[in-house]
Amino acid sequence: MGWVNYMASEYLSKPGYHGQSDFRQGYTAHGGSSLNQQDVSLLIEEGESLTVEFKEKYTSRIDEDIVAFANTKGGAILLGVQDDGTVVGERLTNDMKGRINSLARNSQPPVQIDIMQIQEVIAIRVPEGGEKPYCCSSGYFRRLNGTTQKLNREELRVMFADNEAVPFEERSRREFTFDAVSRAKVLAFSKEAKIRLGSTTTADFLRSLNVADKNGVRNAGILFFGKEIKSHIPQAQLALLAFKGREKEHIYDRKDVLDDLLTQFNEAISFLKKHLNVRSEITGVDRNDIYEIPLDALREAVVNAIMHRDYSITGTQINIEVYEDRVEIVNPGGLPAGLPKKSLGKMSIRRNELVSDLFFRLRKVERIGMGIKKMRLLARQAGLDEPVFETNGFFSVVFRRPDPDTLFKAGWAAQKTTQKTTQKTTQMILDIIRKEPQITRKSLSEKTGLSEDGIKYHLAQLKKRKWIERIGADKGGRWVVVGEESEKD
Repeated sequence: MGWVNYMASEYLSKPGYHGQSDFRQGYTAHGGSSLNQQDVSLLIEEGESLTVEFKEKYTSRIDEDIVAFANTKGGAILLGVQDDGTVVGERLTNDMKGRINSLARNSQPPVQIDIMQIQEVIAIRVPEGGEKPYCCSSGYFRRLNGTTQKLNREELRVMFADNEAVPFEERSRREFTFDAVSRAKVLAFSKEAKIRLGSTTTADFLRSLNVADKNGVRNAGILFFGKEIKSHIPQAQLALLAFKGREKEHIYDRKDVLDDLLTQFNEAISFLKKHLNVRSEITGVDRNDIYEIPLDALREAVVNAIMHRDYSITGTQINIEVYEDRVEIVNPGGLPAGLPKKSLGKMSIRRNELVSDLFFRLRKVERIGMGIKKMRLLARQAGLDEPVFETNGFFSVVFRRPDPDTLFKAGWAAQKTTQKTTQKTTQMILDIIRKEPQITRKSLSEKTGLSEDGIKYHLAQLKKRKWIERIGADKGGRWVVVGEESEKD
C-alpha cells in the first residue's frame, strides 16, 4: 500500500488537521505547533500547489523556495518526495539542518523556518513573511501555482505595488459558517482534483486548501464551495449573452450563472460551444470537434477572467458575449497595480492567488502562467487574427470569428462530400430540416435548445444565403434545403 497511502488512509478518519492554513498564521497564533505525519500525508495526497513544494533531495538552491513561500502565502517544502508524490525518503542530519537554517537566516530579511523529520520525509515549514519582499543570493522569487518563479525588477515592482493588507479573497465572513458550505461541491472538487477525501470533514479539507482558517471560511472558499453564494457575494456572477448581428442591441439567448466558480467556468464553455460553429474530423476511430475559434484559447480566456476579476467591486459581473463577427470576454478589474499593458503575456501577476491555486489543482490553468501567449499562438495556428486585449477598469479579450460565408461554405462542401463535417447551430438546423421539412420554429427551438428568436434569426440567415427556401404557407408549408430536391430525384 505504501507509506503515503497508508498514512493518508489512517489520518483521513481523524479530526483536528488545520493544514496549509497554519502556514499563513505563523508560530504565534498556533503556539509554535509543528507539522505531523497526518499533515504531511494529506499534503502529499493533494500534490504540489501554491503552498506545497516537493523535492527529491536536498540542494543548496532550496533557499529560492524558502524566499518564494515567504513572498507569497507561506507553505511547506517536503524533501524526499518526487514531483508525482512518490516518497523516496531523505534523512535529516545535524549538518543538513544547520545548512538549511543558515540559508534561511542569510535571506534578506531573514526567514524564520521550522524543520522536522516526519518518518521518511523532511518537512520545512515557511510562514508568510511580514517584511516582503524577501530575497536570497540568487535573487527574488515567488510561488506561482505549483512552481517557484524568479522575479525580474519589473515583476518585483508590480508584485508589491498593491499594498492592500488583506486581499478580498482572503477575508473571512463571520456570518458564513461551515454549515453554509456545500458538501456536494467539496466532493465534486476533490473528485476532479483527484484528492481522496475519505471521512475528512469539510472544515478540515477547506483549511488544507487554505480557503478557511480559525476565523471561518474565506471568500475564496465561499466562491468555490458555498451553497448560496449570491447571498454573501452577490457580485460573483457571470452573464452569458448571444446577440443578433454585430451590435449590442438584440439578445437572442441569455443565461445568468449565480453559482460557484467551477460551475461558472463549465457553463461558460458549454454556452460558447453551443453558439460557435464546429466541424468534426474523423481519424481512424477517433472523432475530433474543431471549433471556429480554438476551444483551448477560449478556455484560457474564460478561466483568466474568473481568476483575475476584482471580486471586491460590487454591482459588476463577468460578461461573455457572442456576436456574429466576434466573441468578447469582459471581467471587472483592470490590470494589477503597476502592470503596464505592454507586459501582457510576459508577466503573470495574479490578483487572486487562492482562486488561481484552486483552478490549478483542477488543471484548468497553465502551470507557469502562459495563458495569453497560448491564446495568441492558438489563434495564429487556426489562421485567425490574434485576440485583442483592452483594459480600462475592466479587462477584455476579443476573438474575431471567421467570415461567416467562407466558414459556412467550407463546412457545407465538406458535409456534402465526406459526411464527416457538421456545423453546430446552423448545420444542426439544416440536418433537422432535412429529416423534418414541415417542422415548426417552436419544435426547432425544443430540439436545438435555442430560443425561438434564435431560431428565427438563423432561419433568416439561411434564407438570405439561399441555403433554404420555404415552400407553401407559414402553416402547412415545408422547408427545402436548396439543391437537394433534384439530388433526391
